[in-house]
Amino acid sequence: MSHLLLLTNSNEPSDHVLPALGLLLHTVHVAPAEAGSLLASGGEPTQKPTDAVLVDARGELAPTRDLCRLLSTTGLDCPLVGIFTEGGIAALNTDWHLDDFLLTSAGPAEVEARLRLSVGQNGARADDPDEIRRGDLVIDEATYIARLRSRILDLTFKEFELLKFLAQHPGRVFTRVQLLQEVWGYDYFGGTRTVDVHVRRLRAKLGAEHESLIGTVRNVGYRFTPDTETKPPTLESQQYEEETTPGTSPDIPDPLESGILGS
Repeated sequence: MSHLLLLTNSNEPSDHVLPALGLLLHTVHVAPAEAGSLLASGGEPTQKPTDAVLVDARGELAPTRDLCRLLSTTGLDCPLVGIFTEGGIAALNTDWHLDDFLLTSAGPAEVEARLRLSVGQNGARADDPDEIRRGDLVIDEATYIARLRSRILDLTFKEFELLKFLAQHPGRVFTRVQLLQEVWGYDYFGGTRTVDVHVRRLRAKLGAEHESLIGTVRNVGYRFTPDTETKPPTLESQQYEEETTPGTSPDIPDPLESGILGS
């Protein structure tokens, strides 16, 4: 079931503007045919995201075309679909900036299929296969850039790879040995303390507000904690002794941490 926003200056209910809507299970919110209705539709915290915007183009075509052009410049992140009569589609061309159109005579099966395709294609365009998004954190695999909101993190190659691997498996706990194998590779012979050092550096670069994105599971390892689970940093999370492997000292530098193996 989709959540639709119908923009119309008609006082008719939605199933009079497009009769097939009365036979489908979509939720339809009706608003005036003006750009400001987009803000009103998303202004309430409990408002469901809009999956598609329908524009009533049954009446005056020129003003409706201007409205569609304006809506396309607002950064609309869902499909824009016009509703036309049989005669009205003669005026339709690419300068309307519509993603699709529906005839008022379209049956429920056709309306359902076209909405499903429009919403699905828009979702596919919105997903960037090279990006990992976890709340405020965006990891771009193509450019090797990680950002927190608008701040670019100054990460080394291994720090980036470690953060990316953990973010790809949110909530899953990995031991230090597993992280060495996955991030550094099976041919790396350094100690597991290397993982602790990189985690400490990553947390420092994430900052106090976001360092808890990388959580410590005592006596086990580390996991990426989604934003919904993050908590303000505690004294326990800042104690580096709990991040080191048994028998190691945080004051003894790892000889393999410098040079290419530590990058």
